[in-house]
Amino acid sequence: MREINEDRVIREKECRELTGVCRTTRYEMEKQGRFPSRISLGGRSVGWVKSEVVAWVKNRERVN
Repeated sequence: MREINEDRVIREKECRELTGVCRTTRYEMEKQGRFPSRISLGGRSVGWVKSEVVAWVKNRERVN
């Protein structure tokens, strides 16, 4: 059985697929404290901790 690593860093494409929210909206939500903060991966690259994004999605589903 393959173990799913929820603490890995995900990039833009996977974050968009998981959340269904475009980059601009996510960045605005992040500024407002309504979305997990991105982390710098060096240069202009950023990512998000997958477990934080999954928790955000689950919380959003619970609220709606």
